[in-house]
Amino acid sequence: MNGVAMRLRQAPGPGPDLRLDLRAINPAAMAGLSLAQIGRLSVTQGRLTLPLAEFFDLSRTDLPDDELRIEGDLARCDRLGWQLGGGRIVIDGDAGDYAGAAMTAGEIQVLGNAGHLAACEMAGGTLRVRGSVGDFAASTLPGSMDGMRGGSFIVMGDAGARFGDRMRRGTALVFGDAGDFLASRLVAGTIAVGGHAGLHVAYGMRRGSLIFAGVAPAVPLTFVPAVAGAEVIWQLLARDLARHGGPFSGLPTRSIERHLGDVAADGKGELIIVR
Repeated sequence: MNGVAMRLRQAPGPGPDLRLDLRAINPAAMAGLSLAQIGRLSVTQGRLTLPLAEFFDLSRTDLPDDELRIEGDLARCDRLGWQLGGGRIVIDGDAGDYAGAAMTAGEIQVLGNAGHLAACEMAGGTLRVRGSVGDFAASTLPGSMDGMRGGSFIVMGDAGARFGDRMRRGTALVFGDAGDFLASRLVAGTIAVGGHAGLHVAYGMRRGSLIFAGVAPAVPLTFVPAVAGAEVIWQLLARDLARHGGPFSGLPTRSIERHLGDVAADGKGELIIVR
């Protein structure tokens, strides 16, 4: 048991617009290093490359060797858990943009809110956000064509606009409300929402499943009622979602209404409204 704890000593600055890029900070990068060596790891602030110890106090903990705990208001600290390939990161506070982006394995827990583009192009592992997330979560990196590609992404609060845009694989849950263009251009995967959704639900959806466990949305005109039943498949999916609790806990005992589309995009996805 020889994990690492980082406590934010000073926020990026001067000025409120400067942000700190922490993409190089993860349990694998710290493995086998002393605290002094960890403090010399490079982080980026604007055009400057600075040592990690410039911003954080470091200490050893009784946590497992592959666990990293980061404390403080990290709302201007971006790319926490970037391309994480194993281990565990706990963020005790808010996280900036790109939290958990492109991660392939391991676990990230954000005990506050996360900024924009959380879990974008995530391919594996688990990202859990206790608060809310900004726009384009579980979607694509700018300039890319594929969104979230695997793993589990759980948002205990609300989500911003374009949640799951171009999502290709994996499971993403929002316990609260979601913004406009939820599941837009969804290619595959499962998205479940416990609250309200904004405008233009499932715009351009190709395949995959979008589940409403709380408030039923207005079904888009480009979706048609499903003729065939899906009771067996629904039970398997409902039981998998129910283990997360909250608004999804009772899904296996409830009936559903299915619509297929988006037919305007020759889509074969399903919009499931739980009754």
